Amino acid sequence: MYDRLQTELNKLEEMSNLRSLPQLQHDGLYVTVGGQRMLNLSSNDYLGLAADIELRSQFLATLTPETFLPSSSSSRLMTGNYTIYEELEKELSSLYGTEAALLFGSGYHANTGILPAIVDDQTLVLADKLVHASMIDGIRLSAARCVRYRHNDMKQLERLLEEHSPNYRQIIIMTESVFSMDGDVADLPALVALKKRYNNVALYVDEAHAFGCIGLRGLGLAEATGCINDIDFLVGTFGKAMASMGAFVVCRRVVREYLVNRMRTLIFSTALPPTIMAWTLFILRKLPQMTQRRQHLENISQMLRYALAERGYHSQSQSYIVPMVIGSNDETVRIAQEIRQRGFYVLPIRKPTVPEGTARIRFSLSAGMKEEDVLRLAEVLPRRNN
Repeated sequence: MYDRLQTELNKLEEMSNLRSLPQLQHDGLYVTVGGQRMLNLSSNDYLGLAADIELRSQFLATLTPETFLPSSSSSRLMTGNYTIYEELEKELSSLYGTEAALLFGSGYHANTGILPAIVDDQTLVLADKLVHASMIDGIRLSAARCVRYRHNDMKQLERLLEEHSPNYRQIIIMTESVFSMDGDVADLPALVALKKRYNNVALYVDEAHAFGCIGLRGLGLAEATGCINDIDFLVGTFGKAMASMGAFVVCRRVVREYLVNRMRTLIFSTALPPTIMAWTLFILRKLPQMTQRRQHLENISQMLRYALAERGYHSQSQSYIVPMVIGSNDETVRIAQEIRQRGFYVLPIRKPTVPEGTARIRFSLSAGMKEEDVLRLAEVLPRRNN
């Protein structure tokens, strides 16, 4: 067995596709790797909250030895259902104007647990070709049949719905709102319009990379496009813009109750630490007032998209996730190393995270960065060789 594993690792190394866990130290918006201090452009700390010492100080002032609870010590269905979970769920359902909300240990738990709980062999899943790996794994774990439609191709999705809607009791359309590797967005109004043509179609939207950053109150693309009430399963995560951990779904009350009874990743997981949930609620209550952070994030994102376009890199990004698609693994690894040497922590993204031949550097911006940081980055970006 071990020889086979080593052989496979050797093959990955030959293809410039071998990964390893980085050894780094964090210092606000910077990381230090191998003694070199670099601006971190590989984090999902979109609002800059994880680096905000003032916010941490405010929250820590609310804790006492009695209220600092670093473990729930149980699943929620046993003894782990602390009051703070229900407070956070009520806050979420109130903000979204939905009947209910339910918390999970992570976005991965959400996406691998919801679908297997709610579908059967009379269900068809129509999933965007570029949905996250966690959504793909949820589909694989479920009893549903799945067809992947071309990325953001509403015409193909329309044809698939027309073809298959008479043959299945239930069809679920699955998409991200902001796509994690390309930074482009789904056409939620168009998806809602397609869904409304059929009485057996539901819509599942993962807002992991939009929650906190988009919308008047930071509730995501669904808020910005007025689609919240038309999404059956609206999933968000706390581990990115919210600088915390865990995930949630806002939904109908009957869906929440069903998931509590059927969702294995909820039933058989220790609940998140109550103190972490208290921090999440603390941030969530401030989220609607973070308009300036969101606007600044949009401004510097536009700056970087423009700088890349000037150098010959054209992408569909409409967000703070801005890819520089290079193509080959070797070239991507080389350029990423050169950019790190100039003081910016970036990583090469390769297959299987992205399709073969589309290796890239994924710039992930934070509202804590300044315009000068983006201008300095732009100076070190190479021109594309056509």
